[in-house]
Amino acid sequence: MAQIDDLPPLRDVIAQHGLDAKKSLGQNFLLDLNLTSRIARAAAPLEDCTVLEVGPGPGGLTRALLAAGAKRVVAIEKDTRCLPALAEVSAHYDGRLEVIEGDALKIDPVKIAGGDRIKIVANLPYNVGTQLLLNWITTPQWPPFWDSLTLMFQKEVGERIVARPGSKAYGRLGVLAGWRTEASMLFDLNPKAFTPPPKVTSTVVHLLPRKEPEPCSQKALERVTAAAFGQRRKMLRASLKSLGGPTEAVIEEAGLLPTARAEEIDISGFVRLANGFEAAQKRG
Repeated sequence: MAQIDDLPPLRDVIAQHGLDAKKSLGQNFLLDLNLTSRIARAAAPLEDCTVLEVGPGPGGLTRALLAAGAKRVVAIEKDTRCLPALAEVSAHYDGRLEVIEGDALKIDPVKIAGGDRIKIVANLPYNVGTQLLLNWITTPQWPPFWDSLTLMFQKEVGERIVARPGSKAYGRLGVLAGWRTEASMLFDLNPKAFTPPPKVTSTVVHLLPRKEPEPCSQKALERVTAAAFGQRRKMLRASLKSLGGPTEAVIEEAGLLPTARAEEIDISGFVRLANGFEAAQKRG
């Protein structure tokens, strides 16, 4: 295992501070410093930006980000047990680490940035990871407040983020992520790299914002994809009926077949559907 700084090994930190991972917080601590350093390198360069980390736990990835030269790391941690360990990291790295105690779902990341460029790098807690991603990629202002997202998910979630039409993993998450970002899966992580070992393989996903996503109302796209994939086995003329208006006419105006199913429609097709239903709603 790589030695990236003079701080104690993570296993010792966990033992010293009594940091048994809590299932209720979706915690699985990544102890392999080779892997945390690899994640930090995937997000590089870090020297000219603020890095936002969610759920740092005992600080394994935090240390890798600082050792990789991050100008400033802001870590949001809900578990108060982890704060003393993170304070030791902050002291070792001359205050380049700022720790915010709280729930990342309730904290405004734009205020954290303070006008600085920001990259988000995190081993996201399993129980809130997908919702945090959706919050970041559906932010009203675009281009967004972040330059890139380098995030760890369960592999199944990662496959949904990068999925394309025709695959079983393709769904609402893939459409929203593909509409606004260029997403790719970088590498997998074996469960044995974590404590406790999760029952599933994890993967690191890297997302870059598209400068000019196809024009579309975010709310309209979310509404259409929720309806379409909420009944993905049904044809569009049935699954989108709940949206109201001349359903089949809107589908055909979008250049699609009313008999098609959600998994067959590419992102541009969903954008046209969303724009069509929004226009129909405005016409009344």
